[in-house]
Order: sequence, then structure tokens, then C-alpha cells
Amino acid sequence: MQSYKILFVEDELSLALIVKDAMEAEGFEVVHADNADEGLKQFFQYEPDLVVLDVMLPKSSGFEVAKAIRNTNRATPILFLTAKAKVQDVVTGFRVGGNDYLKKPFSIEELIIRMQVLLSDARMLPQPEDQQERLFQLGFFTFDSVKQILEKDAQLTQLTGRESELLLLLCQHQNQLLSKQNILLKIWGDDTFFHSRSMDVFISKLRKHLKPDPAVKILNIRGAGYKLVVG
Repeated sequence: MQSYKILFVEDELSLALIVKDAMEAEGFEVVHADNADEGLKQFFQYEPDLVVLDVMLPKSSGFEVAKAIRNTNRATPILFLTAKAKVQDVVTGFRVGGNDYLKKPFSIEELIIRMQVLLSDARMLPQPEDQQERLFQLGFFTFDSVKQILEKDAQLTQLTGRESELLLLLCQHQNQLLSKQNILLKIWGDDTFFHSRSMDVFISKLRKHLKPDPAVKILNIRGAGYKLVVG
């Protein structure tokens, strides 16, 4: 079994020790940092497979740490831990590059499951064997699912990992209705209300990216799901 490296950034020492022990009991290699500056330093030195990041930190916020990471690394999953649960906080977390969001207090079991989902092969974009599987033509847009780029008229838009996963799934089922539950289970690993709200956020972001071509639409079939329509 592969041993994944985890960077755990949490300033509450008693909680950090409990969670770190639980992660290690599950076979993870864990490095702990108790503030934002140390977290960033450890990220670039340790090169973790996953970052578990508290939002409220000394010296800076977890959101700022995530933004700094995403300036040079768009692939490593980031899971936010926070006592803040307002919709705007969730939106901010995803906008700065987060992949998941877990509200305190949380169960260790749920944290471990969410970590396993983020690290699983299922959440990664498949590596296609040829260009036909890799590239998708969407009206005036070309979507490169490996580079996670939308191109239109030589202008490139770099998508986040979660945006790319979602758009790839829609492209693979173009003109077909995908139920919300199927999308959530495929990409997020569960169909909870929280993830349903985050999916809606990412759908809105993709619509904004695709807006320059009115022929490309992501339709919301009320009560059923989403459909990518071109033409």
C-alpha cells in the first residue's frame, strides 16, 4: 500500500496531536506545522501529496496559504478545516484553490474518508492514451483535459483541478443528462448537501468561462441534473 505524505497545518496543539496520531495510524506520513509561514515552508520542502489546512492560523489565514501554494502548484489537493461555515467562506475556500472543506468539530473517520477520496485515483483526471480522448472541441473552445486549459482564439484559461474534473465529465457525456447525485459521487465521493452547494459554485464558474460562446451551455434540468449542450 502506498504511503502518502500529508502536510497538516493546525495551530490548536491538542487537536493537532490527536489528528496527527489518527492519520499516522491509517498509514499516512504526516508533517505538522502550527502557523501559516511554517506551513508554506514545509509545503515546498516536504512536497506533500495532500495538504490539510486550518483556515484560522497565526500570522496569516489558511486561504492565503492556499493562494500562495496555487501560485506554483495547481495539482496537490487541499482540504480546509474550519469553524466557519458561511456560504461565502465556502466559496472563498474553493476560489483560492481548495478541493474540499470540513467543518469543525469533525469526526476523525470523516476526515480520513475525505482524505482518501482526494488521494484516490478516482479523483484524478484520467491520463488519455491519445489526443482524441485528451482534447474536446466545444464550439469555439478547445478543452485540454490533461493540461486543464480552455483555449479560444489563442487565449488560454487555466482551470482548477476540480473545474477540469467537472468539465471533463460533462464533455464525456455531452448532450446527455447527468444527475447531480452521479456527478457528486464521481467527483466528490459523496452526495451531501455541502458538496451539492460546492458543485453549484463550480458549475457557475464553468459557465462564466464558457460564456464568450453562447452556443456552449451547461443546462440545469431542475430536479434532475446538468447537461452540456453545444450548438
